[in-house]
Amino acid sequence: MYRINELIKSGRKIYHTGDLAVLWNISNKNTLYTTIKRYVDKGILLPIYKGLYSTVPLSELSPLELGRAIIHGYTYLSTESVLAQEGIISQVTYAYTFISNQSKKVEVGSFTFLFRKLKDKYLYNPAGITNQSGNLIASIERAVADMLYFNPKYHFDFAEAIDFDKVRQIQKAVGYK
Repeated sequence: MYRINELIKSGRKIYHTGDLAVLWNISNKNTLYTTIKRYVDKGILLPIYKGLYSTVPLSELSPLELGRAIIHGYTYLSTESVLAQEGIISQVTYAYTFISNQSKKVEVGSFTFLFRKLKDKYLYNPAGITNQSGNLIASIERAVADMLYFNPKYHFDFAEAIDFDKVRQIQKAVGYK
């Protein structure tokens, strides 16, 4: 029961295998995987994705939290996700688009996550990125700057709503131009 208490005390819902090793202070991989398997069999841990587990059903997880956990590193929501949410593009987006240091497409349950790879010198620049309840989210202008970095000829359906002076400032601050 000791290990269950550690899960409850941590207050987290999503864990990587390595997180569980640290939380439970287990250095032997066989012991770790056996313990995880037992907790999965008992329904205490739910497998979400390779090496990723949750203490709650997938339906109770925030897609932003899940996307952040999948990449297990620095990432922020940007490009199509932000642009569609803010009405800059009218296309329906089926994937949550994140910027990270990896390029990856992952489907987990009914969620699709698209991770676009950005060079570290641009990725870690905080210009135009806000922290909203632990989730890093690009502003409209940063999302536009990111999109133009990946696709310089991208068409914005409602370009009138974009402050291109701010976009240029962010492009300059990040180093895109």
